[in-house]
Amino acid sequence: MAPRQIKMPVKDDSEKETELNEVVSQRKRPERGRFLLQVDRQTKGSYQTSEAAHSAALAIKTAHPIVQVAVYDGVDNSHTMVEVPTAAS
Repeated sequence: MAPRQIKMPVKDDSEKETELNEVVSQRKRPERGRFLLQVDRQTKGSYQTSEAAHSAALAIKTAHPIVQVAVYDGVDNSHTMVEVPTAAS
């Protein structure tokens, strides 16, 4: 039986550049805000303002009252637990 030769496709220079750009972009970390939204001690998002983080946390807490929702301030290193406001009867 005669050995077969396998030809590999030749890549263009433009393909090499796009591959290089993809690798660099995967290593770049996303921008992080000062306030981190944490659900059950797992970070789910970051926000620049406290109000935006608290409104997102309150929306999650009202939809899922059993989970633990907190807002972490990266500058002050403090956690603020978010509770569902009780309705006055």
